[in-house]
Amino acid sequence: MGIYNLAATTSSKSGSSSFSYILIILVIFVAFYFLMIRPQQRRRQQAMQQQNTVAPGARVRTTAGMYATVIAVDGDDVVLEVAPGVEVRYMKRAIMDVVSPGDAPEPEEEAEEPADEPVDEVEAEAPEEQDESDESAYQKATGTKKD
Repeated sequence: MGIYNLAATTSSKSGSSSFSYILIILVIFVAFYFLMIRPQQRRRQQAMQQQNTVAPGARVRTTAGMYATVIAVDGDDVVLEVAPGVEVRYMKRAIMDVVSPGDAPEPEEEAEEPADEPVDEVEAEAPEEQDESDESAYQKATGTKKD
């Protein structure tokens, strides 16, 4: 009889340990769902909503990171103006998000230098002085003179 009692207690212990393993695996899957799958579905839903509600005049950012203005919406396609006078056709799903005017980087206008001004003598001598300073920097770094 002692052998039967030992076998009965062993089988009940293995049954409870397998239940705990199943419970741990179930908890891991639930955590994975709430931490990974559900937020991804929410992001996808928001992106779809933004893509479907995009209208001409909106500033958007594409999945490639390009900022543009929507010119026209044609079914599943949109026409975007990426630079003044430059229009390209994209699929709606290429729009990552609609940005407010303050979020988009504004193109910086380059300052034009007047070409009619005479060159000062100091500016003309600057490249020669730079060559000397390059040679002295080379000498300090390597300990040898440039050939």
